[in-house]
Amino acid sequence: MKSTQEQDEQIANMVFSKIYPLYLTKVEKKARTSNELNQAICWLTGYSEAVLQKHINGSASFKEFFADATINPNAKLITGKICGYKVEEIENPITQQVRYLDKLVDELAKGHELKKIFRGA
Repeated sequence: MKSTQEQDEQIANMVFSKIYPLYLTKVEKKARTSNELNQAICWLTGYSEAVLQKHINGSASFKEFFADATINPNAKLITGKICGYKVEEIENPITQQVRYLDKLVDELAKGHELKKIFRGA
C-alpha cells in the first residue's frame, strides 16, 4: 500500500500534544508508565525530557515536532505493519517517523522490554 499526498499532509498536520494523551492511554491500559512512553519518544527523537515536555504542552504539528528532532539511526531497524502499511516502505519521511512512533507505542503496549524497543541502542 502506498499513502497518498493527502494522507501524508493530514498526518503531518496533526498536533502532537493532542495525540500524546492517546499514546499515554494506550500504554497505561497495559500497565506501562508515562516515563516508559517518554523514554521511547526521547530515544526516537533525540529530545531531552524537558524538550519533550514542551512539545507535550505545546501546539506543534508532527511536521514541526519531527523537524526539530534528531531521529535515532537505529530507527531504520523498526519494521512491521502499522495501519496496513509496512513502516520500512513508507516514502514520506514525516509519515514514516510518525509511524515509527506508532510502532514503538504498540510495542510498549504489548509488553516489550525497552531494551528490545530501542533496537540494541
